[in-house]
Amino acid sequence: MMEKADSSKKLYSRLRLWEFPDQYIVEPTDGSCGSSLVISRKDGSMSLIDKLPESSSVPKVRPIFGVVGMLKLLAGSYLIVITEHECVGSYLGHPIFKVSSLKIFPCNHSLENSPAEQKKMETEFSGLLNVAEKTSGLYFSYETNLTLSAQRLNDLGDESKLLPLWRQAEPRFLWNNYMLEVLIDNKLDPYILPVVQGSFNNFQAAIGEDVIDVTLVARRCTRRNGTRMWRRGADSDGYVANFVESEQIMQFNGYTASFVQVRGSIPLLWEQIVDLTYKPKFQIVKLEEAPRVVERHFLDLRKKYGAVFAVDLVNTHGGEGRLSEKYAGAMQHVVSDDVRYLHFDFHHICGHVHFERLSILYEQISDFIERNGYLLLNEKGEKMKEQLGVVRTNCIDCLDRTNVTQSMIGRKMLEYQLRRLGVFGAEETISSHPKFDDSFKVLWANHGDDISLQYSGTHALKGDFVRYGQRTIQGILMDGWNALARYYLNNFCDGTKQDAIDLLQGHYIVSVGRDMTTPSQKGGGLEAVASFPLALSLVLTGFFFATMSLRQGQYDLRHFFFSFMWAGLSVALAAFVRANGRIFCNRPRLHKPC
Repeated sequence: MMEKADSSKKLYSRLRLWEFPDQYIVEPTDGSCGSSLVISRKDGSMSLIDKLPESSSVPKVRPIFGVVGMLKLLAGSYLIVITEHECVGSYLGHPIFKVSSLKIFPCNHSLENSPAEQKKMETEFSGLLNVAEKTSGLYFSYETNLTLSAQRLNDLGDESKLLPLWRQAEPRFLWNNYMLEVLIDNKLDPYILPVVQGSFNNFQAAIGEDVIDVTLVARRCTRRNGTRMWRRGADSDGYVANFVESEQIMQFNGYTASFVQVRGSIPLLWEQIVDLTYKPKFQIVKLEEAPRVVERHFLDLRKKYGAVFAVDLVNTHGGEGRLSEKYAGAMQHVVSDDVRYLHFDFHHICGHVHFERLSILYEQISDFIERNGYLLLNEKGEKMKEQLGVVRTNCIDCLDRTNVTQSMIGRKMLEYQLRRLGVFGAEETISSHPKFDDSFKVLWANHGDDISLQYSGTHALKGDFVRYGQRTIQGILMDGWNALARYYLNNFCDGTKQDAIDLLQGHYIVSVGRDMTTPSQKGGGLEAVASFPLALSLVLTGFFFATMSLRQGQYDLRHFFFSFMWAGLSVALAAFVRANGRIFCNRPRLHKPC
């Protein structure tokens, strides 16, 4: 019965979900006449049918736009589907959709006969799925493989191009890889929809009579996925936190140019344990393994991208400096003709406003970028050039300094490509065309915000420079607000979000009999205590920003809003400290951060 799905490799693009008392039925409605998928509400088992069953009750029915996968917990399974989507543009001529809403349908009727303790644990775990429903930045296509860059798509052999999309996919960037396993086991190819987490933005702009189409795609790696303070550094296999592949694509008169950059956490075993301080101490774990971990990480990058230029943007002093020093030391064992390393103290050289000084950095890496090039396809889709290497950029979070730097590199590369195609003259730049320049800035600012929201929960800092080309008072104030918001999210929300991510991506697999006692029950070190001086300093910081905003009120009414916001936040925190004396972070955890 299940083999019927093999007759068609095309994904179903329009579906309908029927909710019967004992089963869900997913029916294709795109005119393909394919078999409907039946999922038992008792245990999540699957089968195919050609005709909808009759029912004494009227089933609830709703349109859906794809099956994301199935997740099994202790006693039940949970079906995850896309209930709303929007078209956000095209990737190499194929429509790309953003997930606007996910919904999770329980298949856990068997839970009724489970022991009380198991029911309780199932309820706690299924509660994490409510967090998962709010996952942001998910994209997919029914026609092309969004997990692959244009160069990798172009390099696919004829046989590979005939395979279902999920079989062509790059597992690192397949967000629902773990959740698709049940569908893959049942050979349900037309229902297996690859989903990517990241960002997708594009614009069209005219330069004279020429129309230029620019697209920017981000693909987040799932190997060490997570939230800002709960996922740092590398694991023992060399996979790093917040690893993102950013691909900038330019299309003009049938030509296609693609340029890929990557970002990722410093590839050492290090962490910052959340303890209610604003900036927890950096802790390097198993320093003796640093050379091996760095070697593994760069070996993997070389296999996938060719030559690598690692640009380290962190400070030279304090905890960042010590971390950078160990990174530089480990890189001595890896540096070769194909792997280069450069430390560039972003804050020392550029400060908080002089980001134009990044030209100093570009002078040091331009030879590598120009030598390793970019992908260029002609009107017939034939390869004229290929990208032979990649720039890997990092700061501490790989968000703010990194995005400013990558946007600068992307700008330089786009100008280089437009000169190659004869659109720009020898001295012409993007800045020479204000409308094009504005669109390009917004493209990279949105890109940075999307990645930052997924990792830190807030928009990127320094985003005003990327968006407007200069630092603004409002941008600096917003950076202060976002920094405080990150502090709150890191300490009181991101742990739960991390659990949900680990559950969805198979990093934590639920099983009966597994030790699921929370760290707080064990008396572990995750109940961090904030002293009164720390709380007082936070209150004073709040009033400081309130005063700054109030002084700007005479110029902009919006600053009155910020004034009351900061003052209200300070008063609320002061009242909380007064009432409780101590602040505890004792959120239940599946396991310690790693």
